[in-house]
Amino acid sequence: MSLSSSVKFSEPLFPRPVIACKFSAAANFYGGAPKFCQRFFGLKLWVLENLRLQQPNQKRGLSKELKSLQIKDKDQSKENHLEETLSHGGYISEKPLAVFPEVADRVESTTSLLQTHSSSLSAKHDGPPSICIAVIGATGELARGKIFPALFALYYSGFLPENVGIFGYSRKNLTDEDLRSVISSTLTCRIDHQQNCEDKLNAFLSRTYYLNGGYDNREGMSKLNAKMEQVEAISEANRIFYLSVPQEALLDVASSLADNAQTRKGWNRIIVEKPFGFDAVSSQQLTRSLLSKFEEKQIYRIDHLLGRNLIENLTVLRFSNLVFEPLWNRKYIRNVQIILSEDLGMQTQGRYFDGYGIIRDIVHSHVLQTIALLAMEPPISLDGEDIRNEKVKLLRSIRKLDPRNVILGQFKASSEDKNDVYLNSLTPTFFAAALYIDNARWDGVPFLINAGIGLLKHRVEIRIQFHHVPGNLYRERIGHNIDFATNELILRDAPDEAILVKVNNKIPGLGLQLDTSELNLLYKDKYNVEVPDSYEHLLLDVIDGDNHLFMRSDELAAAWSILTPVLNEIDKRNIAPEIYDLGGRGPVGAYYLWAKHGVRWSED
Repeated sequence: MSLSSSVKFSEPLFPRPVIACKFSAAANFYGGAPKFCQRFFGLKLWVLENLRLQQPNQKRGLSKELKSLQIKDKDQSKENHLEETLSHGGYISEKPLAVFPEVADRVESTTSLLQTHSSSLSAKHDGPPSICIAVIGATGELARGKIFPALFALYYSGFLPENVGIFGYSRKNLTDEDLRSVISSTLTCRIDHQQNCEDKLNAFLSRTYYLNGGYDNREGMSKLNAKMEQVEAISEANRIFYLSVPQEALLDVASSLADNAQTRKGWNRIIVEKPFGFDAVSSQQLTRSLLSKFEEKQIYRIDHLLGRNLIENLTVLRFSNLVFEPLWNRKYIRNVQIILSEDLGMQTQGRYFDGYGIIRDIVHSHVLQTIALLAMEPPISLDGEDIRNEKVKLLRSIRKLDPRNVILGQFKASSEDKNDVYLNSLTPTFFAAALYIDNARWDGVPFLINAGIGLLKHRVEIRIQFHHVPGNLYRERIGHNIDFATNELILRDAPDEAILVKVNNKIPGLGLQLDTSELNLLYKDKYNVEVPDSYEHLLLDVIDGDNHLFMRSDELAAAWSILTPVLNEIDKRNIAPEIYDLGGRGPVGAYYLWAKHGVRWSED
């Protein structure tokens, strides 16, 4: 058996101390004591060498390419420790090395390789960047308020390499220092660990550069490429382009970028902001144009609402808890409610009145993606493509929306409100609907959507109501409205993130009185950590190549197919939004819709 032979056994990263070989009958069985000892140590060193020359990196238990560059001192200390132990005989006694020159040569070779690798890591840390991130539209509100703060938060927390390159691109005539000054006021350090905040901030800003692209995107992207290459030098570096640009400029920017700014020394990924088209036709045209320049795996369609912890937790709750998965079907679940309401304190943006509205802005992406993750079949793995495959199957199983199962609304602005200029618009600010999934798991279960802005309070949650207990022995003790005793699983994102389970129990004392109580997991009480912003979560996913929270082209098409009948009716003016008071509960028609489908809407 040679040193290069394949042997199937595991070896710890740092082997336990080994004394000089003690020859035994077992050793003689393998061909003689000296030969056995030589093979053992040679094989051990071969395994050790191969393990140490790989830098394992994990995010959520999966191998990730990036984290080997996060903490230089930690990696170097491990390697220095290993070099010392190899060179000083800390783990392998000097006696067998002296007896077997071949093994001694192998140790010398291994030590040399580790020293070379350590020097390489040091060069990567201090030299050109291993990843460059360009924000196109760098002076816009989204970039200043969300993207750059998220990038700094990742940098500060160690999820970006120290030598990352950050590039801002827009049409304004600014310098590197101007951009740094603009974004510095929006950058904050983590509340839960403020160490070296000022140093990290200065280091991040020193790695931030600006380019005025002008009005010719092709020329501008060529300049951006030249500047990125200048910073990257001759090193291999991957690139991410965040297209924070208006919809009307997206195709020209994307096409120019594809032709003039992609690197040939690593991978390229682009991030596209919603809305992803105006309707099925425009979305298909947009998709076709993007796919003519990029591969599907390069495109990340971002919806910041999908970066919330509630969404990421859906698959965890379903597939890691035996108590839930057996109940996740029509036999036990009566209805599912998706609630997303924004109050007066939430900023009302003009996009609701320029033709997009809440259907294209929130329902098409966030709401339908939430339903897909909640109701899909178990994927074969946690790989992004496997999850997307199940999501698109679920979306294709959703019945096209019947306009009779839809209630639209628009809040009524007062004469003193600046939004009263939009009162003649038919663009909805409220959407309520009942969806049905035509498959064996969910046949007949209504999925109820309640999404709106300008409502009474900010509330984001999923409520899963279960059927009544058949032949309930305690029915007479429950009262006249058995709906109040319905078991419920509540997944709440706002106002306070929590998981709640409503159960019936006996009130302590004499007699038999029942009460409905909530088993409450309140995150702020259980976990003393600062919850990252959704942009941090999604940007890290893009860096790691985890695409399960980003819509694929076929998912886009399936979602538009569900909503198209209603959008057509709105365009034909066959459906008019019901007016509701700003700061109220929404259109009254929504309550009649729930009653039509046999559902008591949960207000609290």
